[in-house]
Amino acid sequence: MLPGVIGVVQATEAIKLLLGIGEPLIGRLMTYDALGMRVREVRLRRDPKCPVCGEHPSITDLSIHREGAAAACATDGNGHPAPGAVAATKAGS
Repeated sequence: MLPGVIGVVQATEAIKLLLGIGEPLIGRLMTYDALGMRVREVRLRRDPKCPVCGEHPSITDLSIHREGAAAACATDGNGHPAPGAVAATKAGS
């Protein structure tokens, strides 16, 4: 039951963002206590030192995530396929 409740919340958030309606949980964290049947909301502040969304971001290219985590991890650190990585990524897909 718990995964269903959380899944409905996630789907609702996606629909609100796609349709541009309602108040999405941007800048807020919702916690759900299934045993106590309580929902709590915590406001979050943006970290000005965040490497992705801060005032001076150092991570600006997220294209590595388009290919999937397996492909990203299958490089030698220089963007070249690691030995044996081609077969491993093809087998995993």
